[in-house]
Amino acid sequence: MNEGTRFILRFLLLFLTFYGFNIGYIGIVSPGGLYIPFLDEHCNYIAIWRNLYISVAAKALEIMGYTVSTTEISLKVQGHSGFRLVYSCLGYGIMSCFSAFTLSFPKPIRSRLTFLLTGLLVILILNLCRFILLPLFYNPQVTIFSANHHDIFNVVLYIILLAVMYKWVNT
Repeated sequence: MNEGTRFILRFLLLFLTFYGFNIGYIGIVSPGGLYIPFLDEHCNYIAIWRNLYISVAAKALEIMGYTVSTTEISLKVQGHSGFRLVYSCLGYGIMSCFSAFTLSFPKPIRSRLTFLLTGLLVILILNLCRFILLPLFYNPQVTIFSANHHDIFNVVLYIILLAVMYKWVNT
Protein backbone atom coordinates (compact mmCIF):
# COMPACT_ATOMS: atom_id res chain seq x y z
CA MET A 1 0.00 0.00 0.00
CA ASN A 2 1.47 3.37 -0.98
CA GLU A 3 1.83 6.37 1.34
CA GLY A 4 -1.11 8.25 -0.21
CA THR A 5 -3.51 5.36 0.30
CA ARG A 6 -2.30 4.90 3.90
CA PHE A 7 -2.85 8.61 4.55
CA ILE A 8 -6.41 8.53 3.16
CA LEU A 9 -7.34 5.40 5.12
CA ARG A 10 -5.87 6.78 8.37
CA PHE A 11 -7.59 10.11 7.79
CA LEU A 12 -10.99 8.50 7.20
CA LEU A 13 -10.64 6.16 10.17
CA LEU A 14 -9.61 8.96 12.52
CA PHE A 15 -12.22 11.40 11.23
CA LEU A 16 -15.03 8.87 11.58
CA THR A 17 -13.77 7.95 15.06
CA PHE A 18 -13.51 11.56 16.32
CA TYR A 19 -16.71 12.78 14.68
CA GLY A 20 -18.64 9.63 15.56
CA PHE A 21 -17.50 9.78 19.18
CA ASN A 22 -18.75 13.36 19.54
CA ILE A 23 -22.09 12.59 17.88
CA GLY A 24 -22.47 9.46 20.01
CA TYR A 25 -21.54 11.28 23.20
CA ILE A 26 -24.05 14.04 22.47
CA GLY A 27 -26.62 11.27 22.08
CA ILE A 28 -25.93 9.63 25.43
CA VAL A 29 -25.81 12.88 27.45
CA SER A 30 -29.04 14.24 25.94
CA PRO A 31 -32.28 13.03 27.57
CA GLY A 32 -34.27 10.70 25.35
CA GLY A 33 -33.01 7.66 23.49
CA LEU A 34 -29.92 6.02 24.97
CA TYR A 35 -29.48 8.50 27.83
CA ILE A 36 -26.87 7.85 30.53
CA PRO A 37 -27.57 10.21 33.46
CA PHE A 38 -24.22 9.56 35.19
CA LEU A 39 -22.26 10.75 32.14
CA ASP A 40 -24.59 13.73 31.72
CA GLU A 41 -24.13 14.80 35.34
CA HIS A 42 -20.41 14.05 35.81
CA CYS A 43 -18.63 13.75 32.45
CA ASN A 44 -20.53 16.00 30.05
CA TYR A 45 -17.67 17.70 28.22
CA ILE A 46 -20.17 18.93 25.60
CA ALA A 47 -22.04 20.99 28.22
CA ILE A 48 -18.75 22.26 29.66
CA TRP A 49 -17.58 23.24 26.16
CA ARG A 50 -20.84 25.07 25.44
CA ASN A 51 -20.81 26.78 28.84
CA LEU A 52 -17.22 27.92 28.36
CA TYR A 53 -18.03 29.52 24.99
CA ILE A 54 -21.10 31.28 26.38
CA SER A 55 -19.47 32.49 29.60
CA VAL A 56 -16.27 33.76 27.91
CA ALA A 57 -18.26 35.52 25.16
CA ALA A 58 -20.53 37.07 27.81
CA LYS A 59 -17.56 38.25 29.87
CA ALA A 60 -15.88 39.78 26.80
CA LEU A 61 -19.10 41.60 25.85
CA GLU A 62 -19.55 42.85 29.41
CA ILE A 63 -15.97 44.18 29.43
CA MET A 64 -16.86 46.03 26.20
CA GLY A 65 -19.74 47.67 28.09
CA TYR A 66 -22.73 45.62 26.92
CA THR A 67 -25.47 44.22 29.15
CA VAL A 68 -25.64 40.48 28.59
CA SER A 69 -28.03 37.77 29.69
CA THR A 70 -27.31 34.08 29.33
CA THR A 71 -28.86 30.68 29.82
CA GLU A 72 -27.21 27.27 29.59
CA ILE A 73 -27.59 27.36 25.81
CA SER A 74 -27.99 31.00 24.79
CA LEU A 75 -26.63 34.52 25.02
CA LYS A 76 -28.49 37.80 24.43
CA VAL A 77 -27.09 41.34 24.34
CA GLN A 78 -29.52 44.02 25.46
CA GLY A 79 -30.52 46.23 22.52
CA HIS A 80 -28.88 43.85 20.07
CA SER A 81 -29.29 40.26 18.98
CA GLY A 82 -28.20 37.00 20.51
CA PHE A 83 -27.71 33.36 19.70
CA ARG A 84 -28.68 29.89 20.77
CA LEU A 85 -25.59 27.68 20.84
CA VAL A 86 -26.66 24.41 19.23
CA TYR A 87 -24.34 21.41 19.09
CA SER A 88 -23.27 21.98 15.47
CA CYS A 89 -21.94 25.45 16.43
CA LEU A 90 -19.36 23.97 18.81
CA GLY A 91 -17.01 23.13 15.95
CA TYR A 92 -16.53 19.43 16.65
CA GLY A 93 -16.94 18.61 12.94
CA ILE A 94 -14.22 20.92 11.70
CA MET A 95 -12.02 20.03 14.67
CA SER A 96 -12.47 16.32 13.93
CA CYS A 97 -11.50 16.89 10.29
CA PHE A 98 -8.48 19.03 11.19
CA SER A 99 -7.32 16.56 13.86
CA ALA A 100 -7.68 13.58 11.55
CA PHE A 101 -5.77 15.33 8.77
CA THR A 102 -2.95 16.49 11.05
CA LEU A 103 -2.50 13.16 12.82
CA SER A 104 -2.63 11.21 9.55
CA PHE A 105 -0.17 13.32 7.61
CA PRO A 106 3.30 11.76 7.27
CA LYS A 107 5.38 14.30 9.18
CA PRO A 108 7.37 13.89 12.40
CA ILE A 109 5.15 13.43 15.46
CA ARG A 110 6.45 16.60 17.14
CA SER A 111 5.49 18.67 14.10
CA ARG A 112 2.05 17.04 13.94
CA LEU A 113 1.31 17.57 17.65
CA THR A 114 2.49 21.19 17.61
CA PHE A 115 0.41 21.93 14.50
CA LEU A 116 -2.57 20.06 15.96
CA LEU A 117 -2.60 21.96 19.25
CA THR A 118 -2.01 25.31 17.56
CA GLY A 119 -4.71 24.66 14.95
CA LEU A 120 -7.29 23.53 17.49
CA LEU A 121 -6.59 26.61 19.58
CA VAL A 122 -7.04 28.85 16.51
CA ILE A 123 -10.35 27.13 15.68
CA LEU A 124 -11.58 27.63 19.25
CA ILE A 125 -10.53 31.30 19.31
CA LEU A 126 -12.09 32.07 15.91
CA ASN A 127 -15.31 30.39 17.00
CA LEU A 128 -15.28 32.42 20.22
CA CYS A 129 -14.79 35.62 18.19
CA ARG A 130 -17.87 34.64 16.19
CA PHE A 131 -19.86 34.26 19.41
CA ILE A 132 -18.74 37.71 20.55
CA LEU A 133 -19.50 39.45 17.24
CA LEU A 134 -22.67 37.57 16.32
CA PRO A 135 -25.02 39.17 18.86
CA LEU A 136 -23.72 42.63 17.98
CA PHE A 137 -24.02 42.47 14.20
CA TYR A 138 -26.30 39.57 13.23
CA ASN A 139 -29.44 40.46 11.32
CA PRO A 140 -31.47 37.42 10.21
CA GLN A 141 -33.03 39.43 7.36
CA VAL A 142 -29.62 40.00 5.74
CA THR A 143 -28.08 37.04 3.94
CA ILE A 144 -25.29 36.71 1.43
CA PHE A 145 -26.24 34.42 -1.45
CA SER A 146 -28.89 32.82 0.82
CA ALA A 147 -26.18 31.76 3.30
CA ASN A 148 -26.56 32.30 7.02
CA HIS A 149 -23.83 33.26 9.48
CA HIS A 150 -23.03 29.60 10.20
CA ASP A 151 -22.36 28.84 6.52
CA ILE A 152 -20.31 32.01 6.04
CA PHE A 153 -18.23 31.29 9.15
CA ASN A 154 -17.58 27.72 8.00
CA VAL A 155 -16.44 28.87 4.55
CA VAL A 156 -14.10 31.49 6.02
CA LEU A 157 -12.72 29.04 8.58
CA TYR A 158 -12.15 26.32 5.96
CA ILE A 159 -10.34 28.81 3.70
CA ILE A 160 -8.09 29.87 6.59
CA LEU A 161 -7.43 26.25 7.61
CA LEU A 162 -6.73 25.12 4.04
CA ALA A 163 -4.21 27.95 3.59
CA VAL A 164 -2.49 27.16 6.89
CA MET A 165 -2.52 23.41 6.16
CA TYR A 166 -1.08 24.02 2.67
CA LYS A 167 1.75 26.05 4.21
CA TRP A 168 2.40 23.37 6.87
CA VAL A 169 2.36 20.51 4.36
CA ASN A 170 4.86 22.31 2.12
CA THR A 171 7.41 23.27 4.80
